[in-house]
Amino acid sequence: MTTYTKVLLSGSTNGKQIKVTATATPGTTIHTAVSGTVNLDEVWLYCNNTSDAIAKLTLEFGGTTDPDNLIEVDIPAQVGLVLVVPGLLLQNGLVLGAFGEAANILLISGFVNRITQ
Repeated sequence: MTTYTKVLLSGSTNGKQIKVTATATPGTTIHTAVSGTVNLDEVWLYCNNTSDAIAKLTLEFGGTTDPDNLIEVDIPAQVGLVLVVPGLLLQNGLVLGAFGEAANILLISGFVNRITQ
């Protein structure tokens, strides 16, 4: 029987937003996926840009190879939360990292639905 459990992002402290401090690869760790290839992590991420200008967010989705593992999103200035990962799957202990074009202006929040088979 398959079960779904909502879990915090592993890079978060007590569910708080994760400040993107990195400006290049390797990025700030957002989440490390469940180990093995049986279970899955369904990742939902939102980004908040605290600066006064559009800022580019680069997500390293399980690797750092360009363009195979990179997701790039322009985040508008001070508009609240922007959905940047809409339930994409990750597993096998892969790491989801993030970096911005400037340090400390992008904040990541979200959750994982852990799918256990």
